[in-house]
Amino acid sequence: MRAILLLLVSVILFSCTSSTKPDVVSISGRKVLVNDVPCLIKGICYHPVPKGSDKRDFSNLTEDLALMVEAGINTIRVYEPISQKVVLDEINAAGLKVIIGFGYNQGGSFDILSGTFIDYVNAFKNHNAILMWELGNEYNYHPEWFDGDIKNWYAALNNASELIHQNDPSRPVTTAHGELPDSLALSSCPNIDIWGMNVYRWDNPESIFAQWKAISNKPMYLSEAGADSYMTIAKDGYPMGINENAQADAIANILDDIFKNQENCSGVTLFAFVDELWKAGNNDRLDPGGWAPNSSGVPYDGAPNEEYWGIVKIDRSKKQAFEVVKKKYLELK
Repeated sequence: MRAILLLLVSVILFSCTSSTKPDVVSISGRKVLVNDVPCLIKGICYHPVPKGSDKRDFSNLTEDLALMVEAGINTIRVYEPISQKVVLDEINAAGLKVIIGFGYNQGGSFDILSGTFIDYVNAFKNHNAILMWELGNEYNYHPEWFDGDIKNWYAALNNASELIHQNDPSRPVTTAHGELPDSLALSSCPNIDIWGMNVYRWDNPESIFAQWKAISNKPMYLSEAGADSYMTIAKDGYPMGINENAQADAIANILDDIFKNQENCSGVTLFAFVDELWKAGNNDRLDPGGWAPNSSGVPYDGAPNEEYWGIVKIDRSKKQAFEVVKKKYLELK
């Protein structure tokens, strides 16, 4: 009975409509459409790694999906492909969509360098859970990965996008670009359908939407935005140390900015669902610290504190930010 209720609630909450046949995702102007209906991404970045481990693990998926449905989340963004069909099936049954990310060099495992990413696309392109294909995550910050020339990445990105289009015309291709793409990125990658942007501009990303409108007619969404729950220093009235209030306030402001700019922004996959204990120290506990490119805009201390970004803790207890996301997502019709 609980599973039936969960499914019914998720169908009501999910603004990207679905059908008995695989959904067709398309682009119209600045909008993302699912079966010709505009889709607003109310999403979350999801990389579940258990305490004491550094490997992704979906053993907590059922509980996680229930929490996501409760919070009004309709889209999950993952940083590497989900090879277990049973996982995609459960996500689909809960009424959520997935943005599947491919890395450039993942040792030949569904990556762009080896070309094996297209094997995954062809194997799963008819799965109803998949919303978009995503290529790379903030690679523009790392020309050193491409023989010191970022144009090599853009060429690979554009070519991979075209190959996906040839094999799966039913879904758009996106990339998670670090901040606003420059003219080189845009001119080099005409095959990107929708631009994802990882944006950390304190608690006020609003300026990026007008900037994007001025340089492109394509749709965009924020592939990452958010705040962590640890203050490295006391600032703006928030004490140093663990501070869920600072995280909740920042996320509330960020989501308000995003959703009042829906004419130029197709939504957000907030970073992140669960705390990641593997990033900055001992994998059995939360450790302050960590580093991320272009992270000086992280509210409110300018420090990313990589293990504290979840809206739930590692034991899945809810932070204050969970309730903020729930309120903001559910009030959107």
